[in-house]
Parts: sequence; structure tokens; C-alpha cells
Amino acid sequence: MSRDIEIIGDGCAALSFAARASEINGNLTLIRPNNAPAAKDHVWGFWSDPILHQTENIPKSTWKKWAIITDNDRVVLESENKSYNAFKRSDWTKHCENLAKMANVKFINESDWERSADSTVFDTRPPIIPNGCVLQHFHGIEISTTEKKFDPNVAILMDFRVDQSKGLHFIYLLPYSETEALIESTIFSTNVVEKQYYLDNIKSYLESNYQIDEYFTTHQESGVIPLGKLALHDSDIPGLGTNGGATRPASGYTFLFIQRQIEAAIKSANNSGGIRFKNPHKRIDLWMDSIFLTVLKHWPEYGPNIFLRMGKALSGEQFVNFLSGDAGWWLRLRVIFAMPKWPFIKALTKNILPSRKSSNAVVA
Repeated sequence: MSRDIEIIGDGCAALSFAARASEINGNLTLIRPNNAPAAKDHVWGFWSDPILHQTENIPKSTWKKWAIITDNDRVVLESENKSYNAFKRSDWTKHCENLAKMANVKFINESDWERSADSTVFDTRPPIIPNGCVLQHFHGIEISTTEKKFDPNVAILMDFRVDQSKGLHFIYLLPYSETEALIESTIFSTNVVEKQYYLDNIKSYLESNYQIDEYFTTHQESGVIPLGKLALHDSDIPGLGTNGGATRPASGYTFLFIQRQIEAAIKSANNSGGIRFKNPHKRIDLWMDSIFLTVLKHWPEYGPNIFLRMGKALSGEQFVNFLSGDAGWWLRLRVIFAMPKWPFIKALTKNILPSRKSSNAVVA
């Protein structure tokens, strides 16, 4: 039976679903929200996964090695099968738009939309961010240099050799070549900082660690990713993408989980006739992430050692599997045993005690 599906939004989640419209039995409409900010280009990073076969024809950079660096130590991980990749947001969305148009997906503005009682509606607009939410916020620049300064074989996922006064702060560096790279100043905290703070830290980082005094900036990007449990943009409309719980709370990774969310929904729809987008994360992973976020929120000084210890305890493939939600119990326990115990005991206690107080208040 054919059905009408309407998606509010025209970002990654909406367009990724629209690109697969030919796989569902129904008519799909994408609704561009009123007053939505103009789309800005970003570099999206993601781990290789069989479900991402549609990315094969998108121009991208790939690294089979990646590093985590602290003031006193570093670890370099490697995987032949689970590479780290990055491409431009605009390349992906253009690819999706082309497939959507071939599948006769309709694009309209919200001001021209009249919701039908017979249609199924999903919302990809940003979720409601609660007060005190941990944010992953960043500003980055793509640069070119006249001298060969970067190792294009190793992506720097986290380099903590920067100021830590504003929260858990690290540099994310993707070397496209020996003379070109994306460098992002990224912070986990509850408050966004001024743009100049990120730029100053990038400048001092490049001077101190790469002896780069002069460079040409070819692109700038910034963003804020809310982490943790978030409320739907509209409580009456089920969500998709970040608004449907796709963002991994402990890392901010979203792209892969959006594709998994869509894949599961399409399979379910073709089997049962109804479509539903479920949270793509396992409950145990969400619980572990909530403890981890409590540590980062209240004791960010433990962060560099936590990530370094996890990197040293795992192989490259295990590291990717854990971050990608593909961990079994053995791998989860391996990560738990590698962690410093005291900050997580404090975080667990902090998470449990408020719920007990609330429970007692209700009983009274």
C-alpha cells in the first residue's frame, strides 16, 4: 500500500532519506523550514562501514592511521578495514538531492505546506537543548602552507596540547597533503566561547608543534553539537537524525548513525508496511555515555588521560567498533578496565543520587 511521507528539514538526515526514496512504497515530500539558516559547508568525518556504500562515489580523503596526543604521551592506531574518512557536506547533499529528484521526491517550503491527515510526518529540525547540556563546539580552518609540514598518512583525532581552561579542549587535524590540512579547535563544555579563542589556539598550536608562522586560510567552519538526552523539536512529531537520537552522546558522531537509522526504518517499512525511525544506539552504550559525559562536564581534566588510555588498550579496529556502536560485552569491559576508576565512580554516584532523591520525594 502506497503512503505519503513528509519530512520537515533539508539537512543530512532528510536528504539521506530522500536519496533512498526509490526503496520505499510511497510518495515523499521534503519541507524546507521557515527561517532556516543558510546551509554552510562543513567537513564531515566518519569511519568506514558497509552501510555507507553510497559514499564510494563521493570525493573524500581517507586515513588508515590516526593519533591521540597528550602533553606527555601519544598513541597511533591503525586499521586496514576501518579507515577514517572525510568529505564536504555539499558533496554529500548534492549527491542525495540528485538521487531524490530521480525518485520524484517533492521539495516545498514550509510556508506552502498543508499537513494532510493521511500523511506520516517526521521532523529533522534541531532538538531542544536543555540547560546545562554538554556541548561539543568548534571552529576550524582549512589552510595551505608553502613548506611541507604535515604527514598525510596520519589523522590527528585529538591533540590535547592546548589551553584546558575552558573545558576539555583538543585540536582535530586532518592532513589532506603535506601542505594542506583542516585544523579545528574543539571543546567539550556547557558554554560556547568566542570565535577568536579558537583561532588564537589554532595559531599557537601550529606555531608550537609544526613551526608554522604563516599560512593561507582557504575555508572556515564552526558548529555546536549538543550531547546527551535531548527533547524533540516538536513533541507531537517523531524525529529523525539528531532530532531522533542519532548523535552518539559521548563523541558527537552522527553521520554513520543517521544512515543506520534510515536503513533500519526502510527494512522495517518494507516488511511491515509502516515506517518508524528508532534510536540507533544500544541502551547500554547510552548509559555508558551518560556516565562519561558526567565526567567530562564536572571533571574535564581527566579527559586527555581517558582518551589516551582507551587508545592504548584497543587495536585500531576495536577502537572504531567501540565508537561506532559495534562493541560486544568483551570490548566494553576492555574499555571499562582501561579507564581510571575514581572519576567514573564519582560520575556514577552523581548520576544515581539525584534519581534516588526524586524517588523518595514522590513516595513521601
